Order: sequence, then structure tokens, then C-alpha cells
Amino acid sequence: MDVPAQDDGTSESRRKGPGKRSHSEAVPAPNAPCGACKFLRRKCISGCIFAPHFGSDQGAARFAAVHKVFGASNVSKLLLHIPPNRRHDAVVTISYEAQARLSDPVYGCVSTIIALQQQVASLQAELSVVQTQVMNSRYVMANAFHNSTQQQQQQQHQNICYSNTSSASNNLISLHSFSPNFGEIHEEEEESNDPALAFANNIFQ
Repeated sequence: MDVPAQDDGTSESRRKGPGKRSHSEAVPAPNAPCGACKFLRRKCISGCIFAPHFGSDQGAARFAAVHKVFGASNVSKLLLHIPPNRRHDAVVTISYEAQARLSDPVYGCVSTIIALQQQVASLQAELSVVQTQVMNSRYVMANAFHNSTQQQQQQQHQNICYSNTSSASNNLISLHSFSPNFGEIHEEEEESNDPALAFANNIFQ
């Protein structure tokens, strides 16, 4: 006859093992793992090369693209060969390239560079057209100003010539008006100075 074994809790502890604890007795980690270690599901050790660049909040999503395109081991080796003060720029570049490669597997960030170059060329063409229009407008304004200046100078010259002509004509008119009287006065003076003419005039009077 079989005797049932007494349940003293030793079987439960044996199933768990000597070093395992229940979920209620688990002690939380003092520091949250970085996004890279959270994505890789590993323990984030002190001095983790990904911790300064992939935070615990959104670092996992960023590191997912980096890991898919380049691989975690390749990125860690690359960062180890870069000085610490330049690693942040390298991580930003790698993350951008990974996102661009996922959106465009063929060209990656080259497609963005080509689009920007085309935009620059279009803007340069528009700028050239605007500069040409500005130069043409300045040329037209300069010609208009030059023509108006010439017209003013011609008008001033005509006014001066007209004033000189009018003054000369006035002088001629005054000379003609005084010339007959001057002749009569001269004749009278000659007659008065001649005694024979004066005597004859007295006899015939």
C-alpha cells in the first residue's frame, strides 16, 4: 500500500533550484538598462559603450534600426576605435544612415543627398533669374534717369539761347528807334554851326 508523501515545501523549493527566487521576491535592478541592452535583452553593465548614446526611453527603437542594418558587434567595434569625444557624432550619423537605409534599401541617405542637390540647383536657377531681373530693372532706371537729365540740360540750353536771342532783338529795336532822332539832331547841330545857312534862313524867313 502506497503512502502519500508529505508536502513540506521541499518539492517546490527543489523545482525552483537553490539559486532561484520567486517573482515576488525578485529584487529590481538599481539602474534601468540602456536602450541597446534592453533591445538585446542582456544585462547593462557599467561602462557599457551604448549606454551614453541610447537612452532607456527611445534608445531601443533607435538601436533596433542600427542593429538591423549594421549589427551590434560591428557598431561596438566601430565605437571602440573612435575617441570618446567623437562617439556621439558617430552614433548620430550611424542612426541616420540606418533609418535612411530602412526607408530606401537601395540608395539609403544618397537619395536624400540627391534630392537636396536638386533643390539647391533649382533655387540657384531661380536666384539667377531674379538677379537678371534686378539688373535689367536697374539698367532701365539708369537709362531713364540719364534721358531725363539730358532733357533737362537741353531745355536749359534752349532757354539760355532764347533769352540771348530776345535780348539781342531788343537791343536792335532800341537802336532803330533812336537812329532817326539822332540824325535830325546831328543835322540841326550842323545847321546851327554854319553861319551862312543861319543868315539865309533869317533872310527867307
